[in-house]
Amino acid sequence: MKFQRSSGILLHLTSLPGGFGIGDLGPESRWFADVLAEAKQKLWCFLPLGTTGKENSPYQSRSAFAGNPLLISPAELVDEGYLRQRDLRGAPVRNTSLVDYPAVREFKEELLRKAFREFAEGKKYSHFEEKNARWLEKFAEFMALREANRGAKWPQFGPRIKAKAEAIRFHKFVQYEFYRQWNALRKYCGERKISLMGDMPFYIEHDSADVWSHPEFFDLERGGTSRTVGGVPPDYFARNGQLWGTPTYRWDKLEEAGYQWWVDRLRMAMAMTDVLRLDHFRGFEAYWSVPAGHPTARRGRWVKGPGAKFFKALQKKLGELPFVAENLGIVTPEVEELRTKFRMPGMAVLQFGFDDNNTHRPSNYHQDVVAFTGTHDNNTTKGWWSELWQAARNRRNRVARTKVESIQSFLQIGKEKDVEWSFIQAVHASVAALAIVPMQDVLGLGCEARMNMPGHAKGNWRWRLQKDQVGDELVKRLGDLTEATGR
Repeated sequence: MKFQRSSGILLHLTSLPGGFGIGDLGPESRWFADVLAEAKQKLWCFLPLGTTGKENSPYQSRSAFAGNPLLISPAELVDEGYLRQRDLRGAPVRNTSLVDYPAVREFKEELLRKAFREFAEGKKYSHFEEKNARWLEKFAEFMALREANRGAKWPQFGPRIKAKAEAIRFHKFVQYEFYRQWNALRKYCGERKISLMGDMPFYIEHDSADVWSHPEFFDLERGGTSRTVGGVPPDYFARNGQLWGTPTYRWDKLEEAGYQWWVDRLRMAMAMTDVLRLDHFRGFEAYWSVPAGHPTARRGRWVKGPGAKFFKALQKKLGELPFVAENLGIVTPEVEELRTKFRMPGMAVLQFGFDDNNTHRPSNYHQDVVAFTGTHDNNTTKGWWSELWQAARNRRNRVARTKVESIQSFLQIGKEKDVEWSFIQAVHASVAALAIVPMQDVLGLGCEARMNMPGHAKGNWRWRLQKDQVGDELVKRLGDLTEATGR
């Protein structure tokens, strides 16, 4: 798929400002859409929106279809008449720059249950329930069973413990409200000509409604535990590789079923967004399989994925595929052949442009690419540059010194002054079809604003934007650059 020359901002919804401890689908989401429009951006890029587990990673969800209840706006619940303003007191906002997930989860859970008691089913709800029955019934039952089994993982569910009807209905209501709020935001963005770029995780969490209801599609032992798990071998991000703990797929069984689970999953994601980034695209060609129980991802092996026949099946059922392939990391010629065969733009990350693989350098870009200064897995550009500069001060670190000199020469920059804007200008001025910049880079923030550190399970996904960080001068600067570079 070809994209018009344009630019956008990467900001996950949990990072939006607001008074309830976490970003959500309420008024601040519309405020940010207005900021994007004023800054002449055409794309809002965000991370997966699924309901998350204990580590809060959007890439490890309890459902391939359900939305994250933490993103539901309390203010919107008041507007719908489910809650009163006084119900919103006691929000966990002691630190507005970082999400306190346990406190937020407790606060939102109480609000949603209170809202549910005021909810009355109507035609809109009945339509939602009927339209989404294929996944909604099983998801709500799974979540109700988790509650009845006191949070146990599904292989430990008591065989005589049944899901309560009221609990099932509650989880359906939560999903109805999530999608009601999401569709309202999508319409608001559309009216301002802001396209939405979503993100599709390759794997799904083991403790999920999908693995529980379709165990035949996953590589499991007879008792339901994982036989093999996904990850990647040692790379730039982690010297022991990344061990995700998610079960790998039984692609033979998925193929026998016409890939219907994937078709349903992608159809729903495409209905929610305008563009979809396929995370870990190389897994469709070959994936790193690690025996369950191993402490690191080092002792894995590459196993062939479904390849072209999978995407041919998708095309047949879904038509044009508005996908961007995340082709970072260990990318083989076979991976690139699969991407180009189905006309999917790949990615370039400027922070990688001064390593051995200089395909990430703007002078080597082509139109068929989406250029980022950095992604959610990178340090912020300012934080990355500061660490690199410090490393280069060590006389023995010739690699860092050479890299710093290369960057300074290429981008014409000094020690640290406005390095992030030199990076922003470089991707905007490039021939890449899309240029996307994390909001942290627009703000010039350091490593304290990093979103995720791969290989570290704790402490990620917490950073939040503050409204007063986004001034008129900053918005104008971004808008002027966007206009000058023809985006």
